[in-house]
Amino acid sequence: MHLHLIRTALATAALCANFSAAAHESDGKLGSVHFKVSCNAEAQREFDLAMAYYHSFAWEQIRAPLERALAADAACGMTHWARALASLDNPFVWPGNVSAKTLTEGEALMGQARKAGLATQRERDYVDALAVFFQDADKLNHRTRAKALETGLEKVATAYPEDSEATILYALVLSANFDPADKQYGNQLRAAKLLEPIFARQPEHPGAAHYLIHSYDYPPLATQGLPAAQRYSKIAPAASHAQHMPSHIFTRVGAWNDSVAANKVSAQVDTASGPNSLHAYDYLTYAHLQLGQDRAAQAVRDSAFAISKRPDNFAAAYAYAAIPARLALERGDWATAAKLPLTPAADAYPWSKYPQAEASNAYARALGAAALRDAAATETELLRLARLRDAATELKIGYWVEQIGIQIDVVRGFAAFKAGETEVGIAGLQKASVREDASEKHAVTPGPLLPARELLASALLERGDAAGALREFEAVLLKEPNRLRAMAGAGVAAERAGDAQKASDYADRVARQTAQADAGVPGLKLAQHSVTR
Repeated sequence: MHLHLIRTALATAALCANFSAAAHESDGKLGSVHFKVSCNAEAQREFDLAMAYYHSFAWEQIRAPLERALAADAACGMTHWARALASLDNPFVWPGNVSAKTLTEGEALMGQARKAGLATQRERDYVDALAVFFQDADKLNHRTRAKALETGLEKVATAYPEDSEATILYALVLSANFDPADKQYGNQLRAAKLLEPIFARQPEHPGAAHYLIHSYDYPPLATQGLPAAQRYSKIAPAASHAQHMPSHIFTRVGAWNDSVAANKVSAQVDTASGPNSLHAYDYLTYAHLQLGQDRAAQAVRDSAFAISKRPDNFAAAYAYAAIPARLALERGDWATAAKLPLTPAADAYPWSKYPQAEASNAYARALGAAALRDAAATETELLRLARLRDAATELKIGYWVEQIGIQIDVVRGFAAFKAGETEVGIAGLQKASVREDASEKHAVTPGPLLPARELLASALLERGDAAGALREFEAVLLKEPNRLRAMAGAGVAAERAGDAQKASDYADRVARQTAQADAGVPGLKLAQHSVTR
């Protein structure tokens, strides 16, 4: 008996030490989350910590507190539910991050949750809502299963209106299941309407702030996301994603210095919260380029390529391919773009999983070759883009099939224009611009590598249609506020069109935005003179 008591005391002390560490980890650093489950106090504490990690997309940190919760209470079936939820990773990059293995394991976890114990109808409803995502994976397409999850979570939120966690999760999936062609932003605004009162009542909840940013991450809505963006980093200072995510809104409104600051902190925090810095580095690169800070952007690229532990996920793969493409395309450095190293290196990424990421490389090389009037190289890259579009089709990622299709249209139009087929080229760029406008920017990227309409504006300027060019540059700025190339191009177009006031206004805006630009940055000069060279 004495030995048993000693062992029990030691186990209890160790358990308490773990819980103390968890408390230290969460208190004031990840926000305030209380997701009520029918488990003992120790398990509840760890479960809350796991969900705090979840709401800041810190997938790598979720497993440990859930394992501690299960060790504290073997009948805490909701721990298995939470593991399954976390296995789905970021819903804003579905379906590309949901493998057959994930679906199989998720279905097994649903069974484990039921077997371990679900003490209330509410918990059983949570499990039933999530289980539909994993069921019949071999028979149902992703869209059907994602919609079923949305419906299931809506039922839970409706049945338990006092449970803010249910409403927050429903809002997350509702926003993630948006239709890219819906320019009324129905899903996103419904999600925001659900989240705003919760954010007002629970201003320290990381999920409420985080998902509001996602709901408003669109040009017409972005300013509404500023309160959440300005709060989220303070709510969860230990979460790298919480430091980065406000930059989505800062990017949308053209607040480049704020975006730089946010993503620098995100990269610093990343050592503690997981290898997520590549995504933040893409946003950081983009912001530096809009400020004329080319050397800083190049340093970010070097840091990104120096990362030894590259996470195998779409966001990281996209950033890895996009960053060097941005450096060349933003400055109209066509020679560098045409000669970008082929991204699919054996030691980089399993590119067959991420054709939409590899497409960034092919798109930049194609535009560079087209600008240099290298027809053979342009055609080679167009063929690669076509193969990547086919691969995206096979992976059933329809959004990216469309995006690669737009890239193909842009390259064809630009190539025709540069080859002297002026009207054919302009018509092609107009077609691509309409397609791009009908779509939406993906959350994975701060913006197009080079907007189709910006290239159209530059072509019109080169043809001598300054008024038409000004109109198109200003249309770009409506979607991409304070975009440097578009502002500089608008200034040049206004001057040539005889609009002295607008020319002066744009010159002032460019001067203010580039006040801290690198001295003698050749790229800035290129931006100021558009791509007419």
